[in-house]
Amino acid sequence: MIEQSDLVDQIKAYKPDLDSEAVGKAYDYAKKMHDGQTRASGEPYYTHPVEVASILAGMKMDIGTIITAILHDTLEDTDATYEDLKKIFGEEVADLVNGVSKLTRIESQTVEGKQAENFRKLLLAMSEDIRVLLVKLADRLHNMRTLDSFKDTEKRRRIALETLEIYAPLAERIGVHQMKEELEDLCFTYLNSEARESLANRLSFLRSEGTGIVDKIISELTKKFKDAGIDAEITGREKTRYSIWKKMQRKNVTFEQLSDVMAFRIVVDKVEECYNVLGLLHSHYPSVPGRFKDYISTPKPNGYRSIHTTVMGPEQQRIEIQIRTREMHYEADLGVAAHWAYKEGEMPSLKDVKKYRWLRELLEILEQEQRPEDFWENTKLELFQEQVYVFSPKGDLIELPNGATPIDFAYAIHSDVGDKCVGAKINGRIAPLNTALSNGDQVDIITAKTQNPSPTWERFVVTGKARSHIRKFIRNQQRGEYVTLGKAMLQKIFRQEGYDFTEKAVNNVLKKFKADESDDIYANIGSGLLVARDVFKAIFPAHKTEIAKRPASDMDHAAMFRPHEDGKDAPMPIKGLIPGMAMHFARCCHPLPGDRIVGIVTTGKGVTIHTIDCETLETFADTPERWLDVSWGEGPDTPESHVGRLNLTFINEAGALGTITTVIGINGGNITNLKITSRSIDFWDIVIDIYVKDTKHLSNIIAALRATPIVASVERARGR
Repeated sequence: MIEQSDLVDQIKAYKPDLDSEAVGKAYDYAKKMHDGQTRASGEPYYTHPVEVASILAGMKMDIGTIITAILHDTLEDTDATYEDLKKIFGEEVADLVNGVSKLTRIESQTVEGKQAENFRKLLLAMSEDIRVLLVKLADRLHNMRTLDSFKDTEKRRRIALETLEIYAPLAERIGVHQMKEELEDLCFTYLNSEARESLANRLSFLRSEGTGIVDKIISELTKKFKDAGIDAEITGREKTRYSIWKKMQRKNVTFEQLSDVMAFRIVVDKVEECYNVLGLLHSHYPSVPGRFKDYISTPKPNGYRSIHTTVMGPEQQRIEIQIRTREMHYEADLGVAAHWAYKEGEMPSLKDVKKYRWLRELLEILEQEQRPEDFWENTKLELFQEQVYVFSPKGDLIELPNGATPIDFAYAIHSDVGDKCVGAKINGRIAPLNTALSNGDQVDIITAKTQNPSPTWERFVVTGKARSHIRKFIRNQQRGEYVTLGKAMLQKIFRQEGYDFTEKAVNNVLKKFKADESDDIYANIGSGLLVARDVFKAIFPAHKTEIAKRPASDMDHAAMFRPHEDGKDAPMPIKGLIPGMAMHFARCCHPLPGDRIVGIVTTGKGVTIHTIDCETLETFADTPERWLDVSWGEGPDTPESHVGRLNLTFINEAGALGTITTVIGINGGNITNLKITSRSIDFWDIVIDIYVKDTKHLSNIIAALRATPIVASVERARGR
């Protein structure tokens, strides 16, 4: 178990001017927040984040990353908040810890064994700072090192498989080969222990048998370079057990048939010396055709630089040789992390860190795989911020433009799903169809056979596929509905004014409205492009209409949405309802202008408007055909009041209730109902219904009440 002093000493080895107090503060905070929590091994939980920090210190990471590692589980597993971390450790660390927590939450949503490549894309897309991903990889590495603490063999195997499919390739893609090789070897232990043990024994035998040959090759090469005046460091290196096994599987060969189990590495000071070494090797030893690659002149997309060649070397041994500078050698092991620890002996500035967070070539890193299914779209790095990745219920990952909605998602699944969409669940909760999706959301589309695309969808969809399907429906199918509705509206006016409706009368005004046939006029009336009374006036220009006032009791609900006779503005209308449709607001949630709302068709009552988070909606989950996607219309300056309900707890003292009602009145609220729900010696609980204009008005009243000393708590009421 690593103690605080050990970690500090480890960091000071490469950063002598370390502020030990900052590390100590993070250490003490993590220990305090994780107090009482233990790992599967029985050790105190705080030891895990300290071990993760030690892994990153071994990679010579910056202090921000080290502190993030120490704190990386506090947001997810303790009562700590983002604001707490920001206040104590600064915004940079708080953002990094929050980023790691987001990846952890996304990780829990994946469907086991599915879409590994897509999940890697999602992790990369969500790591706005590449250090977030480095902490996550170090976290997984320590978990793999301690996987023995799990007694369940199947669970160990599942975690190892997930690591091998997702995290080891991620480490390779950002060039951290040191971490990638250890992850692979640890996974190999749990996934195929027999093969790993067999290879270990064979390598041990080869090592004992071939020590003299390896030393002889190194000695001969060293002499040749010294004679040529080249100062080179030469080492022999075994390939890892997992990489050997993978090559045996890929090429379908036995261990004895492999000729490059050993590789030699030649490290020099300057780039030009790399080519001098290459020339010297090829002039003394025959090169093996097709086994030469120059990754210095053309680096790998993940930044890897080295020259690879295979020659028939001393003792007529076929040997693989890698030639690189010391800087290249360091970067080959640490990849991305090397840019925090190796910059002409200095740590990079924060500006450099931000500049390097996506490494400029990160998109190309993803494209290094040879299989077409592993390729990303050929776009610029900035596009990562313009994409959103969401899961289907089956675990498939769908890539959409930023700002995409459930409707866009539905059409991305299939055009029929989009056409028949009536609702959506995001992360298990019902949400409006115009909700903007976020990275990692799991979206479940609710469909109904009787549903058709709504013209209102076009206002908020962002994908071309969704928009084109909606427009096509409007053109080809909804025209008939508009024609029927428009004709009925015109016929109604004819009856009201005492005329018999005839098609001929309408045909007489086709030119005036630039229409080819009467159906064009009906369709324009039905869609709202024309007013039915204007068409009637065009047919009968000499007719004078007398508007008779109806009694208030005869007025239908739709009349509430027409301008008042005294010139005052009418209440805010609801978009998405058919004109004249009966509508009322649910008393269980009291929706206000500004709330996200949904309409539920209720037999005998028309449409009931609920807030989208109303608990009552759960009762309608099995009848999606009753759901309507609605929203508040363009509100007037002084809309009619709506009822907002508050749950309020206040101190039981003389004059308390009067103080509360005064605060509400001063802030423009009008109490319409008040109910005492609980009484005690110290506190009273009450429910208050207040007439307000909109959610902003209600929020102002809530804020004023919270600022009142006698008010213990006040919240907007939800549900019944």
